[in-house]
Amino acid sequence: MPVKIRLARHGKKGYAFYHIVVADSRAPRDGKFIEKIGTYNPNTNPATIDLSFDKALDWLLKGAQPTDTCRSILSHKGVMYKKHLLGGVSKGAFTEEVAEAKFAKWMDEKAGKIAAKNQKIAGDKAAAAKARLAEETKVKEAKAKAIEAKKAEAAAAAAAASAEESADEAQAEESAEA
Repeated sequence: MPVKIRLARHGKKGYAFYHIVVADSRAPRDGKFIEKIGTYNPNTNPATIDLSFDKALDWLLKGAQPTDTCRSILSHKGVMYKKHLLGGVSKGAFTEEVAEAKFAKWMDEKAGKIAAKNQKIAGDKAAAAKARLAEETKVKEAKAKAIEAKKAEAAAAAAAASAEESADEAQAEESAEA
């Protein structure tokens, strides 16, 4: 029975959510499976992966073949690298302690990269918010200047109208005196 590690689609239309499952390769995509070993949500940034590391490694060591997408997910989480290191231990290339040290070093580097990406995303989000606020401030100032100009124009027109009225009154008084 050929066994595959693959994704089973869940979630609503246009908003996919996947279960990482171990299934017979002849079973339908969302059908019968042997064991669920994790979840994958590509809708978040970065994508959320919840994986049972030990179960995935156990199935790989038993001979389960991951699909391309699952292979990249397992590589991202370090399962494929751990399998590679365990293969080196079984061949006698190095000891298990050396393999554990290499894996721990790799995991630390990977955690640093993920933290850097999260900081970059947060920084980009903050910069975008700051840019939007600056743009809104420019628009607000332009509207305030336009309103101020309109008020000044209306005040000048009112002053001109009152000056005209007082000139007309003065002329009317001069005419009445003459």
